[in-house]
Amino acid sequence: MIKVTHLSKKFGELEVLKDINCEIEKGEVISIIGPSGTGKSTLLRCLNLLEVPDSGSIEIDGEDILAKGANAPKLRQKMGMVFQSFNLFAHLSVLENLTIGPVKLLGKSKEEAGENACELLKKVGLSEKVDSFPDELSGGQKQRVAIARGLAMDPEIMLFDEPTSALDPTMVSEVLGVVRRLAKDGMTMAIVTHEMEFARNVSSRIFYMDEGLIYEDGPSQEIFNNPKKEKTKIFINRIRKFEYEIKNKDFDFYGMNGEIKQFCEKYLLPKIVHNTMLLTEELIFLFEPPLTLMLDYSEISDKIMLTLRSSGELINPLTARSKADDISRAIINNLAKNIEEQRLAEQNLLTMEVKMIPHNSRTYL
Repeated sequence: MIKVTHLSKKFGELEVLKDINCEIEKGEVISIIGPSGTGKSTLLRCLNLLEVPDSGSIEIDGEDILAKGANAPKLRQKMGMVFQSFNLFAHLSVLENLTIGPVKLLGKSKEEAGENACELLKKVGLSEKVDSFPDELSGGQKQRVAIARGLAMDPEIMLFDEPTSALDPTMVSEVLGVVRRLAKDGMTMAIVTHEMEFARNVSSRIFYMDEGLIYEDGPSQEIFNNPKKEKTKIFINRIRKFEYEIKNKDFDFYGMNGEIKQFCEKYLLPKIVHNTMLLTEELIFLFEPPLTLMLDYSEISDKIMLTLRSSGELINPLTARSKADDISRAIINNLAKNIEEQRLAEQNLLTMEVKMIPHNSRTYL
């Protein structure tokens, strides 16, 4: 239905989209996810020429809307767009907002457009608001009217640019419910969203965008359950990272502990900060510098992983070969689990999950 080839877009010197290539098939629901500022909304706006790309092609049903002589307005009518901020005409009633486009652009009669508008309002649960004005509606109701207005133009594909970002959290579900129904009815959709559970459950495919590129593209369950690329993993699992280099034996141990504490407190990990610091202290003095200490916290799994990286040998501290004494082994055994050793490209890794033990526990003594 849509084929994008080598699409790029700059704003001044800032390259927002870099060589975008993708296809959207009829009936697919594509969720476009990724960090803010990575070109997600710009990609949608380029698809319907609200932003004109600098290079590349956009084919809709085999016709390039960027080609010289193309009937771009006619091709754009195949796409409906729903924005973050509703963009309803404040001086028009809900019914008039839905009928003005079909009458003026599609040549429909007022009666036909009105009948269709009433059906669409029923579909989004707002039949009783037909004569209301936008300032009489809640945010969620305005967005549902905006969706109905987009559908009133009989589009083949709907584009949603973060349709819930301007809403109070209590209103998000009513808008997402309408989008779910459209997906169930087979409407082709491309949705820029930060609602991860919604994207996981509704989408047939996910575009993960980063640095102006579609960094990873795949089926919804594959992207959320087994992403292949590192940046996707970090984003999907909401992983927060901390890294500290220990160059020699005279490193600033107290400064390092202060940074670990700051990292844990920043991501609301007060129950684990003491254990992380104690486990780190027991581990780092078992091995020769240089070492790199890494902490990875996943909001999804609510786990914190502690990893030591070195070009020298890193031995599981619970084994007989380790330099750890009995007390150190007891402390490490009670604070860590799932201890793994790896060797990757001349780098040794020792990784373990920090246990959620209350800081006043004495079991490790």
